[in-house]
Amino acid sequence: MSATTSSSQSTFDACLQSLSANLTTDEQQTQMLRCISNTIDETKSGVDAFYLIYAASLVFFMQAGFAMVCAGSVRLKNLQNTMLKNLLDACGAALGFYTVGYAFAWGSSYPGMKVDNDELTFAGLSNFFLSDLDQRAFWLFQFSFAATSATIVAGALAERSQMLAYLLYSTALTAFVYPIVVHSIWTPNGFLSSFS
Repeated sequence: MSATTSSSQSTFDACLQSLSANLTTDEQQTQMLRCISNTIDETKSGVDAFYLIYAASLVFFMQAGFAMVCAGSVRLKNLQNTMLKNLLDACGAALGFYTVGYAFAWGSSYPGMKVDNDELTFAGLSNFFLSDLDQRAFWLFQFSFAATSATIVAGALAERSQMLAYLLYSTALTAFVYPIVVHSIWTPNGFLSSFS
């Protein structure tokens, strides 16, 4: 049982009002503790989502830092081309990680999950196109790392590749290469994971 609290009403007061009068003292105490526990769980999930979104924004700002590194390593005539590549890098990464990247990285698993050693896999098998995904903030957090990993190479490829080739590279990296490494090492059922 969850109590909805208004801004002027405390969690304790809301839970106190939700108590049934025909219960014994022990049952009322148990109901009160469940009510407060449920409210704390709801608050915890909100704080967790906020933290993931905040951390994702900090990691995503690394895109701007790598764009400045690229800008400093190219000639002035190629500066606009390099900035557009960095912008398209994030767009290609979003498409790749949204469609199949997240599914290959985290599909059918989550951090802290317990698995048997006979269930070790090479790639995730569910959540393609984010279907049946409950934690959208976790997806955003993981996407920011995938996009940043793709843009690290931008400085090395500046003035050395065509726009289409670079867009295909960043999409392939975030759709296949990065997710396979993430699944293999960071998920509990990855075949290289130390968590299993």
